[in-house]
Amino acid sequence: MNSAILYTFRRCPYAMRARIGLHLSQLNPTVREIELKNKPQEMLNVSAKGTVPVLITSEQQVIAESIEIMQFSLAQYPDLSSPWLTPDAYQTLLDWLSKPQTMIWINANDNDFKPWLDKYKYADRFPEQSQNWYRQQAEIFLQLLEDKLAQQAFLCADSPTMADFAIFPFIRQFANVEPVWFNALPYPHVYRWLTLLVNSSLFQAVMHKYSLWLPERSMMQLKQSQQQNVKIIPLCKNEKIMNI
Repeated sequence: MNSAILYTFRRCPYAMRARIGLHLSQLNPTVREIELKNKPQEMLNVSAKGTVPVLITSEQQVIAESIEIMQFSLAQYPDLSSPWLTPDAYQTLLDWLSKPQTMIWINANDNDFKPWLDKYKYADRFPEQSQNWYRQQAEIFLQLLEDKLAQQAFLCADSPTMADFAIFPFIRQFANVEPVWFNALPYPHVYRWLTLLVNSSLFQAVMHKYSLWLPERSMMQLKQSQQQNVKIIPLCKNEKIMNI
């Protein structure tokens, strides 16, 4: 489905999770990298809320929620020969798409953790409490992750599911607020999990830097930067961290 269009912003964690889903699928939309302070009218015409990501399918269906883009891409256009995961890991990914536990984790991230993350990251905008206080509220979710990841390599299985792929961009954002402090935290399993996912070649491809889209410029394919001889990422228990 190369006639599809994806509006995205590279550093947005919601857009990251959508691009992960697309990279793991057979879809290869053209990319329109935007500036959030200068949103193109073309995007606003199809999605008035003005947030990224927005996927316009070849059938002109507009999908403007990151999780819905992931679900649509993986359920409707699975790539069983994906270069990013082993066949067993990819089947596990598909098996967990519709399981309730997947959305329980994602909803906890989006509805509980994300509001505290925003206040922690932009504490000067929320003077009612200190940055440290907001950070402590966010750490409640980190402890839940730590407890679960102490039991198994990933949140729902021994290989990554949509829950892992949808959540880790937000934990990465949390870690980047105060990286020295985060690296000293007593959350070794979260640190291992996050490092493995961030250092994967899949995430390297997802974070490719596209030129800003302008109406007069030709568009580029999402996966045109994908390496031809990419290494498969097992991402399973006892797998060594892959450095980029």
